[in-house]
Amino acid sequence: MSPTHHDHSADTAVAVMQNVRHAVPVSADGTPVGFNPNRTLRVRVELSRQLRRRRTQLALGFMALLPVILVIAFAFGTNSGARGAVNLVDLATSGSINFALVSLFFSASFLLIVVISLFFGDTIASEASWSSLRYLLAMPVPRVRLIRQKVLVAGLLSLFALLILPISALIVGGFAYGWNPLSTPVGEQFTFADGLLRIALIVSYVAIQLTWVAGLALMLSVLTDAPLGAVGGAVLISILSQILNQIDALGDLRNYLPTKYAFAWTGALVDPIRWDDMVRGGFLSLAYAVVFATIAVLHFRRKDVTS
Repeated sequence: MSPTHHDHSADTAVAVMQNVRHAVPVSADGTPVGFNPNRTLRVRVELSRQLRRRRTQLALGFMALLPVILVIAFAFGTNSGARGAVNLVDLATSGSINFALVSLFFSASFLLIVVISLFFGDTIASEASWSSLRYLLAMPVPRVRLIRQKVLVAGLLSLFALLILPISALIVGGFAYGWNPLSTPVGEQFTFADGLLRIALIVSYVAIQLTWVAGLALMLSVLTDAPLGAVGGAVLISILSQILNQIDALGDLRNYLPTKYAFAWTGALVDPIRWDDMVRGGFLSLAYAVVFATIAVLHFRRKDVTS
């Protein structure tokens, strides 16, 4: 390439940059005039984008389909007539509310953890794996706002999943087993309306109790560029916590495990409601969630984004 041609190309590049600079007025700090960071990555836009993803559709669809699978399982299964105390599963086919409770019972210790880990563990790590994270930050989207918007959308999707399950179970269970009052393993019965209120309380507690999983998955999503590692890590740690909770030799140390009060929602099935374990479990989970989320934000603000 001749020197003349090289100089001409350089002059052309400079001219293009000058035209762009004149076409898009910039302020003293280099940002375009009129740019408002609070209008970047809006929740509506990000939520719409996430809802179009196949993994979101499959996760939410499975939550709606699970009650149908359980009805089929109960239809083909046989009641062994086990002797002794009646448990919650034995009452699954006694009415729609009992069926919804059993659906939550089967899902709370694993399935819901996987779904929440999927939504929160995929927030930052997926953008990094697609090499789109640096372009989002160059738009520019402020880092704290980006992680906040991602968390809001992941929280909404997790809440959708948590609501879809009992609502679907109530509808499917109502047509399959009737709209009967709530029966409990201890022999108490509540009216259908009172049963719905207790279902709402249980769903609210489960949502709060699983915030620690959301915070953990978010932290792992920031620490790694592999979405599968973030999601799988959160699920594995939750399983480990459940295993440790079964070891009596740990004594009072189990009180500090985030899964210690995972089933404290059963306190809503007695009259009066037992709030003690639910309050402890709620505060413990929120404390873990705040710690994990704080670590995630602090690390992301200083993270060297190269992907």
